[in-house]
Amino acid sequence: MPFLENVTRGRGVPRDRLLGVAEHYYHFGGVSPINAQNQALIAAVRAELDRRELSLPIYWGNRNWAPYVEDAVTRMTADGVRRALVVPTSAYASYSACRQYWEDIARGRTAAGEAAPQIDKVRHYFNHPGFVEANAEGLRAALAAVPPGSRVAYTAHSIPVEMAQSSGPDGGLYERELREAAVLVTAAVDPTLRWDLVWQSRSGPPSVPWLGPDINDHLTALAADGVPGVVVAPIGFVSDHIEVLWDLDTEAAQTASSLGLPFARAGTAGTHPAFVSMVAELLLERSDSSCPARALGSMGSSHDVCPVACCPPPRRS
Repeated sequence: MPFLENVTRGRGVPRDRLLGVAEHYYHFGGVSPINAQNQALIAAVRAELDRRELSLPIYWGNRNWAPYVEDAVTRMTADGVRRALVVPTSAYASYSACRQYWEDIARGRTAAGEAAPQIDKVRHYFNHPGFVEANAEGLRAALAAVPPGSRVAYTAHSIPVEMAQSSGPDGGLYERELREAAVLVTAAVDPTLRWDLVWQSRSGPPSVPWLGPDINDHLTALAADGVPGVVVAPIGFVSDHIEVLWDLDTEAAQTASSLGLPFARAGTAGTHPAFVSMVAELLLERSDSSCPARALGSMGSSHDVCPVACCPPPRRS
């Protein structure tokens, strides 16, 4: 509950609602799995940097639970670090997926004081070949578990429509990046696959419009259309945290079962070697001018310094 209270602070979420969400975590030992997943990614990146003979230290900071960002930046400062580069566990634009990380960085630097290091953040990596390859391999494996002709439902975290429309310098970037990632992963697996981009894990009040359709409503519609099966591919996430383990592997799987719809879930990027190699590349492209910024598709490599008015915070009622 203290973790969930941190996640929802300032949003006026009723305690009864938090208790209901806490039940999801109790199914997995009463903790969020994301810390263990971050530790596994850090270990894999450490090994990749060592393989490339890059002696860069790695620090780890969370927004909502220990180790906090403030603690990480304070530790960097004590260690004499002068510059650092943040690799967020989010590949896309929007306030919650990008700008809020900048707020975390600012909060951490303030806590560390005047000697805090300069901190930058890597670009959006939704179309990096490493991210695409990792997701494509997960999709291929899941397709083998459903009948031929099955549909693909790419999922991402739903956000308020207003937040989605204001994402990026020109607006609407969150959805555009997600659709581009879906196009690239599909092309890498089988361009003839039929797919949809749908949403999951909505947490806001009914009075506020959020992106839809929800994955469970979409599964109902697919079953009504007589599709032979479905693969749900959580392309909006980089690891199998609670929104994947509960919202998809539990709730969505139960919905599909009740509909008699064959169902499989594609794996996230996690510690896939291509994704881990991508992290090293993102570090190199910011520190070595000879390292190109690789990106697939038509959108190219994204900006790595966000415009001031980009992805404004949501308005609170």
